[in-house]
Amino acid sequence: MTSNYHIGIDLGGTKIEVAVLDSQDKIVFRERLLTEAHLGSEHIFNQIHSLYKKALISIQNKTHSLGLGTPGSISKKTHLLKNSNTLCLNSLPLQSLLEDKLVHDIVIENDANCFALAEALMGAGKGYPSVFGVIMGTGCGGGIVFDGKIRQGPQNIAGEWGHMVIDPQGYPCYCGANGCVESFISGGGLEKRIQDKTGKTLSAIDFFNAPSKDEALKNIKQDFYARFGQALANLINILDPDIVVLGGGLSNEKSLYKEGIDEVYSRIFNDTPSTPIVKNMLGDSAGVIGAALIGRGLTQ
Repeated sequence: MTSNYHIGIDLGGTKIEVAVLDSQDKIVFRERLLTEAHLGSEHIFNQIHSLYKKALISIQNKTHSLGLGTPGSISKKTHLLKNSNTLCLNSLPLQSLLEDKLVHDIVIENDANCFALAEALMGAGKGYPSVFGVIMGTGCGGGIVFDGKIRQGPQNIAGEWGHMVIDPQGYPCYCGANGCVESFISGGGLEKRIQDKTGKTLSAIDFFNAPSKDEALKNIKQDFYARFGQALANLINILDPDIVVLGGGLSNEKSLYKEGIDEVYSRIFNDTPSTPIVKNMLGDSAGVIGAALIGRGLTQ
């Protein structure tokens, strides 16, 4: 049976959001709650259930597909969630638990893949054959879309550039490695480095707005651009995507599109680097829109 509505749930470390798309891909309902992961997995499931019930009311319980975007992915071997930075959800049978609680079939996909799909079909990547979507928020993730479909890979890890090691002597990551991209250029990683190097507690936004005369912060900023350049150049050298779309809170930092891109281009294995590296168009709606779209089976 064809669904006239597509419900998407975006499960983030800070917030959980639900949105309903109609048959024309227009958002007809949208709401969010805090994740409050410190209260545990059962609390998170209750938050999801509450949002889902409100979405159902908005469409009068009509036929719908249901997709959920989450950090990490479902293991094809164990069917348990793995690699999530919402640690209390790792090693849980997320799909079966949620299907029992919501009493509906659900498609689960990595949150960065959801972001990439939404931007590829409806946002900054529309019209490009291949799109790499980057999330630089609390964590750092990525997703690959070819010809309008998410590339998952046989291990469900395609696009996980946040856990590409760029400095083996770097900070330890929850994944078990040292010096992952996420530890350098995510918001959380950047804030930890600022604290360790300067003793200051600064948000990523305040950091980029800090006075340029502070030498310690200036050095961290230069290193940030260099790490961003190395990480993204490595990715482009391997995939050579038609476009890279940046998302997450750090994608709002204007200097990424000048100093950051200069660092990327200086490291690409080509004498005339030309990969468009652009800001997302859908803002913080991209993840939840992508979650709604995945119910259509847009993976490969």
